Amino acid sequence: MKHIGRLHVLTDTVLQDRFSHLELARMALAGGADVIQYRQKRGSTREMIETARGLKRICEEVGAFFIVNDRVDVALASEAHGVHLGQDDFPIPMARDLLGPECLIGGSAATLEEARACVEAGADYVGFGPVYPTSSKDDAGPVSGLETLADLVKGSPIPVVAIGGISAKNAAAVIKAGAFGVAVISSVCCQEDPRGAAHEIMHRIRQAESGAR
Repeated sequence: MKHIGRLHVLTDTVLQDRFSHLELARMALAGGADVIQYRQKRGSTREMIETARGLKRICEEVGAFFIVNDRVDVALASEAHGVHLGQDDFPIPMARDLLGPECLIGGSAATLEEARACVEAGADYVGFGPVYPTSSKDDAGPVSGLETLADLVKGSPIPVVAIGGISAKNAAAVIKAGAFGVAVISSVCCQEDPRGAAHEIMHRIRQAESGAR
């Protein structure tokens, strides 16, 4: 199985403006994140590529994975390790053709039907949520909850990474429900100490994996 990662931190400079994408990545990785996902909805494509290349270098320095959100062109130009695609983004099979079999491709799903569609399209993992209420995405959709997450995990042939309202307070519950990992934005990027926030979430994930309470 490809390296999916337990803690995906989506860098963001819209919800907060204290730190750049690169600064956030360094702090999140120092805190234990093993996947950085570059999330940038606006701006120059050239600038995105430059930032993405910098993020990839930072990730490779510590053996972490670098994923680009939505933008297959930026992922290709920066030689990212992977790309994460929403339901209305670039089709997963076409992304696979362009990026190759070794590229990690994740697909977003808000329902069991969308998750199955990601599997059928050839995604390596499903990003499922929102599991809890979230303010990070305006179009996040209705909350799924832990029960739906657990049902999805039971029937999914590929790993499930939970997203939406996840923090150190509930990360363990999400892992115990069967999620392979978690993806977070504001619970790391918008905190006073992003490094410490990432460390605490990863600590909770490891506790859940080992059965500790």
